[in-house]
Amino acid sequence: MINPDDYDIPNGHSKRMNCPVCNGVNTFSITNNMGKLMWNCYKVSCIVGGGTRVRLTSDDIRKSLTGGSQVAVDDFALPQYIVPRSGGLYMERWCAKWGIDSEELGLWYDVKEDRVVFPVIHDGKIVDATGRTLGKRIPKWKRYGNSGLPYVSGHGKVAVVVEDCVSAAVVGYGSFVGVALLGTSLQDSHKRYLAQFSTAVIALDPDALPKTLQMAKELRGHVSDVRVLRLVDDIKYRNPTDMEKLDALRRQIGE
Repeated sequence: MINPDDYDIPNGHSKRMNCPVCNGVNTFSITNNMGKLMWNCYKVSCIVGGGTRVRLTSDDIRKSLTGGSQVAVDDFALPQYIVPRSGGLYMERWCAKWGIDSEELGLWYDVKEDRVVFPVIHDGKIVDATGRTLGKRIPKWKRYGNSGLPYVSGHGKVAVVVEDCVSAAVVGYGSFVGVALLGTSLQDSHKRYLAQFSTAVIALDPDALPKTLQMAKELRGHVSDVRVLRLVDDIKYRNPTDMEKLDALRRQIGE
């Protein structure tokens, strides 16, 4: 029996660490959900992250906590009515509609308001979260914390700045890092995060072109190479023309 108390994980909190199965660096997450310990590896190739039920013991996890593994406890506590991937078939169908994998992305579910929840993870811990309604509830998007940090998806050297979490997840499946502003305003926290990239591509919705151009101007003081991707549609709809533009950009910058 794996006991959450053994790892000092408060209810509703998570720890990130090296995966005891695939040795992925900081890809393994353990969550205390009302006394029940749940875990997942976000590395796609890992059998844990791939959805296979792998039996782990306390010794397995304890080993991953030693030898210089970077572990962080969340400062932000998710409400108790937000649980890992419990939205059932409807949530899975919603994710499939957008071509995203709830398990790979580590999505949660808001039982109270019927929302799919995207955790905002920075420095190995959940610092915020944003939820998207699965029905017709208003507002469509809800922020659970006030960190001001963007939602980030994917791995790579080039950041693609988008408006929402779904768009970030769509972009993040390629070799880019999808960075969702959760709106169309560029905050100081966004600038500080994006400053780590040598190249940033702004890919907001077509109706936000004036804000896109202003954003590019502001960002050039923080990122050396700032580009604008003029879209035909919201990028999460995967318009063929937009996808070709993204692929052309990928080839151009060698990602």
